Amino acid sequence: MVIFLYGPDTYRSRQYLAKMVAKFKADRDPWGYNVVIIDAEKAEPGRAIMQEVLTVPFLAERKLIIIENLLASRLSDVRSALSERIAAGTLPESNVVALWEGADTFKAKDAAAFFKVLEKQKYKEHFALLNAVELGRWARQEVSARGGRIKPPALSYLVANSGTDMWALAQTIDQLASYANGRDIEVADVQVFVEERADDNIFNLVDAVAGRDPRRVYRMIREQYRQGEDAQFVFAMLVRQFRILLELRDLFEREDNPSSESLAKRLGLHPFVVKKSLPLVKRYTMRDLRGIHDRLLRLDMAAKTGRGEMAGLLDIFVGEVAYGRGD
Repeated sequence: MVIFLYGPDTYRSRQYLAKMVAKFKADRDPWGYNVVIIDAEKAEPGRAIMQEVLTVPFLAERKLIIIENLLASRLSDVRSALSERIAAGTLPESNVVALWEGADTFKAKDAAAFFKVLEKQKYKEHFALLNAVELGRWARQEVSARGGRIKPPALSYLVANSGTDMWALAQTIDQLASYANGRDIEVADVQVFVEERADDNIFNLVDAVAGRDPRRVYRMIREQYRQGEDAQFVFAMLVRQFRILLELRDLFEREDNPSSESLAKRLGLHPFVVKKSLPLVKRYTMRDLRGIHDRLLRLDMAAKTGRGEMAGLLDIFVGEVAYGRGD
């Protein structure tokens, strides 16, 4: 049997591999005598990988041979020999050969050819990078697996500011679950461990709302959806940005020309966020911002009580604000 695990999301593929090894040991090899792990990129010259592949188990019915990074290595002779064995069906029936790769594209001609062979195997798993929706679903499951709970805005903030490094994200989730200690994880908790990543998209979106340009707003929201973000994420980002504008507007009305550095420090924001927000503050009055914030809260309540889908409610919100309805 041949198992092929591959793709750039090495965190999930390593998790999968670890579970597979644990199950094999529990079911077939509790002493670990018949589990062999070889990193082809670190294999010493002359190490007989094929010998391990072809040697039958020791006092057991099954043997698990894990070969890591074979396609990325220089061992073209091993790739050729193993490819021939797979094609001919002459691998020992008692042996399970699992190949793990941290990528899904390979430059070497023979590696690319072997990759096509492995892609045709019955047992294969591709671990591509997750988009925002998938990442949010995965993060929520990971929080739950650690006995924790996370509120939607906190989840959106976590996903929006963590990037695609799943190893770092998993570590952050560990920290958050421990930090919250049984209570729901809030945005403020996430901010303790995750620095805000300034994204021009949300500033441009709020600028379009301020400019009462509904076509541009709708187009930008649809682009967020196309990139894998969901309506809940867009809503959470809008709520956060308008809350920031409210706080900045309040300080501007109570103080005489405060500096951006002072504002960033006092509000606990990234300096870039303040810098990008200041031009937007001047386009809204306090009354405008409070009205928009109230609309967003009503929208949230409508979504939570089943009075509409978030995407449709967002469209209504854009129409109301952009066309000045309900002012």
